[in-house]
Amino acid sequence: MMSVQQMVTVDGLQVPIEGERNLLELIRKAGIDLPTFCYHSELSVYGACRMCVVEIEGRGVIASCTVEPQPGMVVRTNTEKLRAIRRTIIELLLANHDRDCTTCSKNGGCKLQDLARRFGVTRVRFGQSDEMRPLDESTPAIVRDPNKCILCGDCVRVCSEVQGVGILDFAYRGSYSMVTPAFGKNLADVDCVQCGQCASVCPTAAITIHSSTDDVWKAIHDPKKKVVAQVAPAVRVALGEEFGHAPGWAEPGKVVAALKRIGFDLVFDTSFTADLTVVEETAEFLERFASGSLERLPQFTSCCPAWVKYVEQYHPEYLGNLSSCKSPQQMFGSLARTYLSRELDIEPEDMYVVSVMPCTAKKFEATRKEFAPDGRPDVDAVMTTQELARMIREAGIEFDDLTVEAFDLPLGMATGAGMIFGNTGGVAEAVLRAASDILEPDKSAGVGNSKKLVFEAVRGAEGVKEATLTLGGHEVRLAVAHSLGAAAEVLERIKSGEASYDLIEVMACPGGCIGGAGQPNPSHLEVRKKRAKALYDVDTMQMLRKAHDNPFVKQLYDRFLGKPLGDASHGLLHTEYGTRRRIEGEDIKFSLEEVDGRVDVGVCVGTCCYLHGSYDLLRGLMDRVNEAGLDDKVNLHATFCFENCEHSPNIQVGGEIVSAVREEDIDRIFKEKILSRLQDQ
Repeated sequence: MMSVQQMVTVDGLQVPIEGERNLLELIRKAGIDLPTFCYHSELSVYGACRMCVVEIEGRGVIASCTVEPQPGMVVRTNTEKLRAIRRTIIELLLANHDRDCTTCSKNGGCKLQDLARRFGVTRVRFGQSDEMRPLDESTPAIVRDPNKCILCGDCVRVCSEVQGVGILDFAYRGSYSMVTPAFGKNLADVDCVQCGQCASVCPTAAITIHSSTDDVWKAIHDPKKKVVAQVAPAVRVALGEEFGHAPGWAEPGKVVAALKRIGFDLVFDTSFTADLTVVEETAEFLERFASGSLERLPQFTSCCPAWVKYVEQYHPEYLGNLSSCKSPQQMFGSLARTYLSRELDIEPEDMYVVSVMPCTAKKFEATRKEFAPDGRPDVDAVMTTQELARMIREAGIEFDDLTVEAFDLPLGMATGAGMIFGNTGGVAEAVLRAASDILEPDKSAGVGNSKKLVFEAVRGAEGVKEATLTLGGHEVRLAVAHSLGAAAEVLERIKSGEASYDLIEVMACPGGCIGGAGQPNPSHLEVRKKRAKALYDVDTMQMLRKAHDNPFVKQLYDRFLGKPLGDASHGLLHTEYGTRRRIEGEDIKFSLEEVDGRVDVGVCVGTCCYLHGSYDLLRGLMDRVNEAGLDDKVNLHATFCFENCEHSPNIQVGGEIVSAVREEDIDRIFKEKILSRLQDQ
């Protein structure tokens, strides 16, 4: 029997201490739902909102999330003083909050609204701020509304601690405090990868998903359009949560039926093009692996657009290591405009392609110029799981009463390999299944053979998983990372020489696509585990579990693509990426190297120089160089830092530093420092 020294008394109940990291976790274990705004079990303890305050005998009122449970503690969670504190906190938050709740996208799902109702806050004694800050709608993925921010810091911590990007932080003090990107810029003008994890943890509507539903409704009601949908595998194990089902409840037939009832003409499965991705990516990997080229190994997966953008921005030296395969979403879009329109006898311009995805970064991906070969995007609109649920409700459809329907063919049949793409490790496992068959053929077993299908080493919730497998007599070293913070760890180990890999799978969101920001909230670890298990269960129930066994994929190659990595497949299913290091939306070349035969001009864009106008200097010099037709003679680039901050902004021309430069000095410097050097050569 447990002694009293190992117990905490909570509202008269004896609660055992069993490794909880703080008193809040112990109290919740006792079945008491203490309210919080700023607490997430997967983030650091912040203790800002003070909603979880308790009274501890001998210590007074204190935030329970900041206190370690101690044996013998006597805790009260529901005294009159505590209720008054919580009500006051909510009133103060509401006083500084845009209270136009009726038209808010989070109405009915807002934590502030929910707690105001729970604690009986029916009026606010404090005046409301008249200042309205502008919305940030600069990205296709997410929207920032600073007027609804309650300064809980959840977005700041998830961006920094989980994703390692850190593009949001607190600025100013007191009543002027706000969460913002650097220098008050819009998200499109900083290094946001548009993963949307900030939106997934935001308790209000301060950060939300940029909705595409109006555009989709417009297309559905256009009689000239043939509206087709593709549905990602992670959607089917999460959509039910929006209609009262437990996480992991999967009924893809109802998803298809709902889309048909909404007005979609055809509904296909993105898992089909996930199978296609496996075939192409496996062929690419085996080609690289056979060549043994250290410059091209490890091969990184390229299915996650937030990860691709992260590499473009922070690690362009690894762009050549990214698989050239388009993501399943974009492969589908490419095939829809070509193969599918031909098979269905539909003009490509009359087809409106909609993706239903668990991910916000897919909205950004669909707008990339690489995926609009004729000026029109291959994918017209991307909706999240949340947006699909909203459309179902708007259409008045009783989701549970729907009769199941099947995905349409030919792009509607998938193997288990394509379905596990939604889980972290799923892409790697699907490639391993294909590679093992190619490197270790078992002709006696045939399709659906008993060769190993499950690779446990790449499954699980760990941030980084590593494995060394023997395939065809060769050792294959691989790593799987989910969250960009975990990916950064892997890259650091590679750079330091601590680790070496042949294949690396990266997904930006915790848990992979099942934890995407477009999924129903909350999306914490236990929820993600249930969604992941459901996808693995779906895989287990499939008769075909290897991508290259999909008969419709084989038919696609026979009729249209030819062979993996062939001319047709490479033109339609592959792409390339470039560096995205930039300032203020402009592509800027960064360099620390001199270029032979050219005048080297570096403009410092460190903080001090930037704040004093160095970006305008860089743009001005770029204009002068372009106007003079000297691009091939001047190596103009942004750089950090000349350690001369007190005399900023600074420019270096051929090794000479020119300080305290102003915009009116641009013409003089161009003539005296750059043109004169060219004339002397």
